[in-house]
Amino acid sequence: MALHGKCYCGDVHYELNGDPQASLQCYCRECQYISGGNPAALIIFPKEAFHLTQGELSEFRRDDLDMAVTRYFCSNCGTGIGSETPNRPGAMIIKVGTLDDPSIFAPTVAIFTCDKQDFHHIPEEVSAFDKRPG
Repeated sequence: MALHGKCYCGDVHYELNGDPQASLQCYCRECQYISGGNPAALIIFPKEAFHLTQGELSEFRRDDLDMAVTRYFCSNCGTGIGSETPNRPGAMIIKVGTLDDPSIFAPTVAIFTCDKQDFHHIPEEVSAFDKRPG
């Protein structure tokens, strides 16, 4: 499976080769801050499946946090492309909204529902976890 995506302004393009490891919604407060209030729609791939085909990514990490997430984004328009977390080494976590065809997204898991807001909706068919599964 090959998927393609890009940032809002088009400066950054990427390709994903292979099958996703997971498809999820994250309701943690950090994702809510980054998204402006919504849960993050995410697809996880092995890091080696991710290839930039145009442009460069900038990165941000809060070094004051233990196990901080590294977030990758377009430095021109600010679109978050993906992230890496020490909790899932060797994985690239891609923001579904950056895919050329986000309609392929079908979450199977909702994580960090302990931080869910009253206006958030978890589909009935999605397994929900207070933190992470397992």
